[in-house]
Amino acid sequence: MGPPAHPKAELVVAVRRAVQDFVAASPRELESRRRTLVELDGLADPFSREAGPVHVTGSGFVVGRRGTVLLVHRKLGIWVQPGGHVDAGEAPWEAALREGNEETGLALQHPPGGPCLVHVDVHPAAAGHVHLDLRYLLECPDDADPAPQEGESANVRWFGLDAALEVADEGLVEGLRRVADMCPELRR
Repeated sequence: MGPPAHPKAELVVAVRRAVQDFVAASPRELESRRRTLVELDGLADPFSREAGPVHVTGSGFVVGRRGTVLLVHRKLGIWVQPGGHVDAGEAPWEAALREGNEETGLALQHPPGGPCLVHVDVHPAAAGHVHLDLRYLLECPDDADPAPQEGESANVRWFGLDAALEVADEGLVEGLRRVADMCPELRR
């Protein structure tokens, strides 16, 4: 049994507050923050991919003693962080954790203080969709190798920060640098 369903109106308020509180630094982050806030106010159901081509997604920067985990996106063929669409009644931080567990097979968790939004990125996705991606810090408490669920990308692995920055999608680089500032052990 999954987490309890969140009423949509309360979820929009909580997500809006988190995005407003997000301290954007670069032009891309500033625009992503602005666009996400506008869309949250205008979309009938910002968390549903069925409601329209623009929707909120949840993803995670997986960190542990071995570095960070990236995977090759099955449709786009690029190295990205685990994440995906928000299920009905689910919060984006819950989607990030669920998708992270499914796509990596690792026992992930939010930091002890609760979900930590570390990056916001708006980008085009497959089939003409636009993702308002909310990216959370996810911790992996052990040194296990990724073992994704059936049907997920099999190309998943741990990276040190420098190696991750070399292969990461352009929209991911700022977020990886933010995470590295929060988790200095990744700089190896």
